[in-house]
Amino acid sequence: MKHAINWFEIPVKNIDQAKEFYETIFETEMQQMEAMGMKSAFFPAEMQDGGIGGCIIQGEGYEPSTSGSVVYLNGGDDLEVPLSKVENAGGKVLLPKTAIGPNGFMAYFADTEGNKVGLHSRQ
Repeated sequence: MKHAINWFEIPVKNIDQAKEFYETIFETEMQQMEAMGMKSAFFPAEMQDGGIGGCIIQGEGYEPSTSGSVVYLNGGDDLEVPLSKVENAGGKVLLPKTAIGPNGFMAYFADTEGNKVGLHSRQ
């Protein structure tokens, strides 16, 4: 097994609000799709050669949560960049940038939907 994760889904109740939040903090565009009665917006990812991707998703059975599993999103070269945009975009920083030794840095935030999400970067 090359990676422990090959896809992730972050549950949301308001796809438009959540999409705007994530596009703002990561300065990117997410492609939206509707299928099987669910709405999704996809994080940019290079899926060739075993790349890892994911989405935000709105649909029956998907409930935002601050407890349970935590997905760590790529904070880029310095996670302080997206983290600094969280509160202006409607989220809340739960744990500021924190050193984790030789593994870099991590942080937690709550998104506009009430999910606890992690960020990771090497710097």
